[in-house]
Amino acid sequence: MNDEAVHVRLTQLQDYQFSIEFGGAVPSLTGDEPAPLGAGLGPSPVQLLAAAVGNCLSDSLLFALRKFKQAPEPIRCDVYPQVGRNDQGRLRVLGIKAVLTLGVPAASLTQLQRVLDTFEAYCTVTQSVGQGIAVRIEVFDANGERVK
Repeated sequence: MNDEAVHVRLTQLQDYQFSIEFGGAVPSLTGDEPAPLGAGLGPSPVQLLAAAVGNCLSDSLLFALRKFKQAPEPIRCDVYPQVGRNDQGRLRVLGIKAVLTLGVPAASLTQLQRVLDTFEAYCTVTQSVGQGIAVRIEVFDANGERVK
C-alpha cells in the first residue's frame, strides 16, 4: 500500500442505504443495514469491516509468500465478526476471527513458517483494527491442516 490519501464518499440513497464511492475506476457499491432498520440490499458496516480485515490479511499473506517466489493460490479467508453488547448495552464488534486457507498443501511452500510468523505485522487494516478489537487469526493449508 502506498501513502496516497484515501477518500471514500458515502451518499444517502434512502433510509439506511448509502452509495459508497471509492473514486477512479473502482466501482461503487451500496451499503445497507439488515432488517428491521434497512432492507439488506448491500453489505452492512460490520460486513464491510470484516471484509476489510479479511482482504488485508489475505493480501499480506499473499504478498509475503510471493516475496519468496511461492504460489499459494487460491487463498480463501472466512471472517467471523462477533457482535454483542458492551458494558453500556450498546452493540459493538467485540472480536473478529479470521480463518485463512491456502490453496496448496503447506509442504509445497518453502519459508512458510517464516511468513506465518511475520505477515500479520504488515497488515495495515488488521493491525489498526486490532488496537481496539481483538483479532484472532488461524491459517490452514489445502489439506485442512492448521499451520497457524
